[in-house]
Amino acid sequence: MFLTGNISIPIILLSVLVGYLFGVFSGLVPGIHTNNFALLLVALSPMMSDYGIQPFYIAVIILSNSIAHTFHDIIPAIFLGAPDSDMALAVLPGHRLLLDGFGAEAIRLSALGSAGSVVFSMIIVLPLAATFSIVYPVLQDHIAWVLIFIVFLMVATEKGEYIIGQGSLAHYKYKGYAIMLFLISGALGLFAFEMEGLMDPVINFGAPSILLPLLSGLFGSSQLVISLLTHSTIPPQTFAKMTLSGKRIVRGIITGSVAGSIVAWLPGISSAIAAVLARLFVRKDFDSEGEGEEGDEGKVDADGVDAGSKEFIVSVSGVNTSNAIFGLVALSVIGKTRSGAMVAINDVLGTANGVIGGVITLDTSTLLLFFGVILLTAFLSYFSTIMIGNNVHRVISRIDYSKLCVGVIIGLALMVVAFTGFFGLLIFIIATPIGMLAPFFKVRKSNAMGVILLPVILYFI
Repeated sequence: MFLTGNISIPIILLSVLVGYLFGVFSGLVPGIHTNNFALLLVALSPMMSDYGIQPFYIAVIILSNSIAHTFHDIIPAIFLGAPDSDMALAVLPGHRLLLDGFGAEAIRLSALGSAGSVVFSMIIVLPLAATFSIVYPVLQDHIAWVLIFIVFLMVATEKGEYIIGQGSLAHYKYKGYAIMLFLISGALGLFAFEMEGLMDPVINFGAPSILLPLLSGLFGSSQLVISLLTHSTIPPQTFAKMTLSGKRIVRGIITGSVAGSIVAWLPGISSAIAAVLARLFVRKDFDSEGEGEEGDEGKVDADGVDAGSKEFIVSVSGVNTSNAIFGLVALSVIGKTRSGAMVAINDVLGTANGVIGGVITLDTSTLLLFFGVILLTAFLSYFSTIMIGNNVHRVISRIDYSKLCVGVIIGLALMVVAFTGFFGLLIFIIATPIGMLAPFFKVRKSNAMGVILLPVILYFI
C-alpha cells in the first residue's frame, strides 16, 4: 500500500523539526512520554487533514518525536533520578558517574550509544527482518519460556559484592537475594497492574500508565533517598574527552542494538527488559557500593572510573533507540504494533487509507522515507543532547544537592499524583523502599525488573 501520495520535501523537513522539538520536550520533562503526543496527534489528525496536512506528515511527526525522545530522556534520568520506563536501569550507573564528576560524559556516551544504534540498526535491518519473518510464528507461542530463560540468566550471573575471603559459596547467598528482590518487585507489579483501574489522574493527558509510579519509585526516588542518607553532593563536573575504550563503545552499541531490535518483535516486552538482556553482556556489576565481581578488580578507564558503568550507559541508550526503530520494522514485516508510537502511526495512516481497526502495510518507498526521517532526527538529537548535557549541571550545581534530592522526590510524588492519582502515589510510596533493597542486598538493581517480567510471564503462561 503506497501511503505517501504527493509529498513535499520542505513539509517533511518541517514535520521532522516539529517532531524533534516534541521529542526534546518529552525527553526532558519527567512524566511526559512520546505516547502523550502520539495520542494527541491522532485525535487532532482529522482537523489537521481538513487544513491540508496529509496523514503522512503527522506520522513523520510521531516517528521523529519517538526517536528524539530516546536521545534526551537520559538527561533527567541521570541529573534528576527521574526515569521513564525505557531508561529506568540507566539511573544507578548514570547517577554514580554524576557523583564521580562525569555526568556530562555520561550524557555524551548515551548520545553516542543512541546515534551508533541508529547506524548499526540500519546495517542489520534487512537480515534481521528476514530472520524474524520466519521465526516469529514460533517465538510468539513460547514468549513465557523466553522470559523465564532471561530471568534464569539474571539470577545465574548474579555474584553480588566481591569480598576477599568470603568463600566460594557466598555467591549463592546473593542469588537468593536476587530471587527475593525479583519476587517482591514482581508481587508489587502484579498488584499494581491488577488494580490500575483505580488510577484517577488529576491531569488527563493521554492514557495514564501505572509504570510511572512503579519505575519512578523503584529506580528514581529510591536512589535519591540513598543519596540523602549518605549525604551525597554533586561535585564539579569534568569535561575531558571520553576515555572509554573504542572496544567497549562498539560492544555497548552492538549489544544494546541487538537486544533492542530483538525484543521489538515480541509482545508485552519493553526496551527496559531488553536493557536487562544487554546488561548480561557488560562485565562489570553495578552493586550499591561500586564493587566489581570476583576477578573483575581494577577494570577502570583512564580516569580510574568504572568503565562498566560507562559501557552500560552506551548499551542501554542503544537499546532504547534500536527498540523504537525496529518497532517500525515489525509493523512493516509482521503487521504488529509494539509501541504507542507505532499504534498511532498505524491509526493515522490506516484511517487515511480506509483501514479501520486493522494494520497497514508499509510499502518500500514509505519505509525508506521513514528511515530518512530517523537518520535526520538522530543527527539533530545527537548534538542537542550533548549541548544540553554539557550545560544542565550549571543550573543544578548552584543548588544544594540535598535540597535538590528532596525537591525532586516531592516533584516525582506530585507528578505521580497528577498523572496517576492517589492510587499511583500509594504505589510510588511502596516501590521506593523496595528499590532500596538492591543496595541493601548488594545485588543488581536490574533484578527489580521483576515488576514487569513476572506479570508478563504469568500473562503468557
